[in-house]
Amino acid sequence: MKKQKLDLSRHLFWKKITRLFRFLLVGVLGFILLSLINNLAIRLPQNLTQDVDAILVLGGSVQREIYATELADAYPKLPILISQGSSEPCIVDLFRFTGSRKSNVWLEKCANSTFENFFFSVPILKDWGVHKVKVVTSPTHLPRAEWLVKIHLGAQGIAAEMSIVKETGIPGNNESLIKTGLDITRSMVWGIFSQIIRPYCSDVTELSKVDLNNWKNQNYQCESRLRLYKNLQRKKQGLGF
Repeated sequence: MKKQKLDLSRHLFWKKITRLFRFLLVGVLGFILLSLINNLAIRLPQNLTQDVDAILVLGGSVQREIYATELADAYPKLPILISQGSSEPCIVDLFRFTGSRKSNVWLEKCANSTFENFFFSVPILKDWGVHKVKVVTSPTHLPRAEWLVKIHLGAQGIAAEMSIVKETGIPGNNESLIKTGLDITRSMVWGIFSQIIRPYCSDVTELSKVDLNNWKNQNYQCESRLRLYKNLQRKKQGLGF
């Protein structure tokens, strides 16, 4: 008799646990669904009519970073986030060379792929309270970057406009249908989970606070000043990059 009572108690206990788990699962799924609907159907259309209030530069090309210096001058009040670009001293040197402002320009160094550019950058943009972002990339980086912009930023209700920077030489991105398909697929999955999970990048530095003393003994290499000068001169002459 005692054994039967014990078995019954265990059965009731696990039944309660199962009910609680189902209740929590329905609650989480309901929250995700409502959050996505709110972001895609309400916030995103509203933010499309807003002015750009931040700039995201996708790493992989010094030409994009050169263009970022122009944007720093054209939009002196907007925060700029460069996601996994050149080495920190190289970007500092570039902004010094062009005489552009270094304040409110941020370097994110956690990303190692285009997917991770958005994975780590979007939470930072959300912390800034951004409504609409200017995303800087290159023709060689499309259409993958454009798809990921729509998915990652759209899932958070953040609007975007693309700025395409022409490149010469060997680009830092190698596009393929397989890579594009894989990134789009995992981005769509992440768009769902990003409603409840917030990744954190521990390596975010403001450009004006980069300590060049830490780089003196490190073997880093930058694009030469001569090439930067030529690129800037070509841009001024309307020849593009």
